[in-house]
Amino acid sequence: MEFEMNVYEDKMEKTLSNLQEEYVSIRAGRANPHILDKIQVDYYGTPSSLQSVANISVPEARMIQIQPWEASLIKDIEKAIMASDIGLTPANDGKVIRLVFPELTEERRKELVKDVKKKGENAKVAVRNIRRDANDAIKKQKTANEISEDEQKQLEDKIQKLTDKFVAQIDKAVEAKSDEVMTV
Repeated sequence: MEFEMNVYEDKMEKTLSNLQEEYVSIRAGRANPHILDKIQVDYYGTPSSLQSVANISVPEARMIQIQPWEASLIKDIEKAIMASDIGLTPANDGKVIRLVFPELTEERRKELVKDVKKKGENAKVAVRNIRRDANDAIKKQKTANEISEDEQKQLEDKIQKLTDKFVAQIDKAVEAKSDEVMTV
């Protein structure tokens, strides 16, 4: 039985991309339409993504403008935004909904950086758990005499190198997002 190194690498890759997706939803004082990605609107009884029922644009650095395809959706979109955890209050003029991003205070920026670091730490824990699973699988193969002790050491070294690579990438992502949040 061959040891499937790429299975564990794929899992680590998914952990990193999941972290990057989470970082997109953390707002850093600039309007980023991706914070609306997870918001669902009730469209004739069907939960639909905001992008599928409205045009979303960024007319200014700190404003997102949402123009529904149908004027009747304005109330539903507002309700969905209020129910979400993005922390913005929608304003509408009957045709368009505007989300204005307040200037972040120093205190709020520091809270966001803590959140960024916590998410990064969780991703590192996930990567280390994947390493542990891989090492357990390697030990099982050694116990079953499917691989030699030398092969066991080589595989464990490869897994460790892979883990170190992904932890370094997570650290880079944390640092980049922290810098973005702290930039006024």
